[in-house]
Amino acid sequence: MTTLTDFTVAICTYNGEKRLPEVLELLRTQVNIPYLRWEVIVIDNNSTDNTSKIVQEYQANWSITNPLIYYFEPQQGAAFARKRAIRESHAELIGFLDDDNLPALDWVAAAYAFAQEYPKAGAYGSQIHPSFEVKPPENFHRIAPFLAITERGSQPLLYEPRKKLLPPSAGLVVRKQAWLKSVPIDCVLTGRVTGNMLTSEDLEVLSYIQKAGWEIWYTPTMEVNHKIPSWRLQKDYLIPFFRGIGLSRHVTRMISIKPWLIPLAIIAYMTNDIRKIIVHLLKYRTQVKTDLVAACEMQLILSSLFSPIYLWKNRYLNQNSKWI
Repeated sequence: MTTLTDFTVAICTYNGEKRLPEVLELLRTQVNIPYLRWEVIVIDNNSTDNTSKIVQEYQANWSITNPLIYYFEPQQGAAFARKRAIRESHAELIGFLDDDNLPALDWVAAAYAFAQEYPKAGAYGSQIHPSFEVKPPENFHRIAPFLAITERGSQPLLYEPRKKLLPPSAGLVVRKQAWLKSVPIDCVLTGRVTGNMLTSEDLEVLSYIQKAGWEIWYTPTMEVNHKIPSWRLQKDYLIPFFRGIGLSRHVTRMISIKPWLIPLAIIAYMTNDIRKIIVHLLKYRTQVKTDLVAACEMQLILSSLFSPIYLWKNRYLNQNSKWI
């Protein structure tokens, strides 16, 4: 595949006028990249604020050597924004940042270098540190990875398919070739929007890439600070958030399963989810009602148990017979 650019940074944003400037400033001052041809593209996912105006203001004073490009994606949902970024990118490597992800000043250089060292990597994720607005609960570490907090050591880590663990989309780099050759045009999960609580659209994409034989990695050399506002630590946000993750799980669980084994896999997963519920209740008892972290964990397990039923009942699976 012939490309004109070495690396694309794709920022997918919704109503990000207050968050974007800090991200753009950090990208404008990246270091150790004089040899790279790279670009920044902002995918405005149907914003109703002044996101477009903010980008225009930055474009007026942006370096021509690594252009800043704006695209408006009217179809709501993170999956549509990322798919648009893949389509518009002029590079083989696309690094995704959310509008609350603050990359280290050498993030672009580290991201490009890792791809050269690991050519079989179809995707690889950053080391993501939390930047909390308020102090989280003492036991928050048990659910922290679900909020895209990824601190998995000082050495590169290969995500093995059997462990069912994958990096989040925040700070993720994807090879365009791996995406285009592995990921279906229309996936089941599209991201949280009004009337649709399902999430894990990033894990669906990565599951397809991994299934196709590409390696998925974690690298500590790519560092990102993830800003987490106080409202994202509140029960009103977290319980629906974990419900959405759980209800999406049937999709990501079944991608690597052969079609004829899916009925047996569903029974096996549901049996294990019931076991987890019993163990969780025995371990935490009344804390499930009073402890936020324990409540989130219980919501995740319960929603995972009902995931295939929910998806079938709400017709998310009917368009693809593999999932029925």
